[in-house]
Amino acid sequence: MYRINEIFYSLQGEGFWTGTPMVFLRLSGCNLKCPFCDTDHSGYREMGAEETVAEIVKAGNGCARVCITGGEPSLQLDTALVDALHAAGYRIHVETNGTRILPQGVDWVTVSPKADVPGLKGDGTVVLKKADEVKVVYLGEDVEKWAAFPAPWHFLQPCSCENTAETVGYIRRHPHWRLSLQTHKYLNIR
Repeated sequence: MYRINEIFYSLQGEGFWTGTPMVFLRLSGCNLKCPFCDTDHSGYREMGAEETVAEIVKAGNGCARVCITGGEPSLQLDTALVDALHAAGYRIHVETNGTRILPQGVDWVTVSPKADVPGLKGDGTVVLKKADEVKVVYLGEDVEKWAAFPAPWHFLQPCSCENTAETVGYIRRHPHWRLSLQTHKYLNIR
């Protein structure tokens, strides 16, 4: 059984796939407590793999991409759910803090490391060795160690609208980074 926070259909608002239609599967629970987290983990419903896939199909309007996020999806994501989603024709994207190993078969991995977040509660040590993209929520800290993380794409994302200019300035001084905005918030969509 999986603790499902919500399932909804929208556009990816962040990173490489910005603007791409996706079904979002938000799992409840996280092994870290980031001071800026905007997810309420208190509410969830328990669902099995088949029921979860059925809800994704129902929500998705024919969309063949699902983004599994959280909380921290690696606390619950397993081979059974990966296999069920692939059998239903989905490409699987996972947004993870990278502190736990993912099951085989995930099609796109976004690592959003939190190890250097001021005020973090929990061990944010990244154990994943590679990803498809790295997306650092920028709070003004030194993020250069993440620029060397094995991934083809490296994004800095402002934590809020209040530090967008600071993030842009950092990227201009360190042009190996790309900007990621939470465009879904600017568009007022989920």
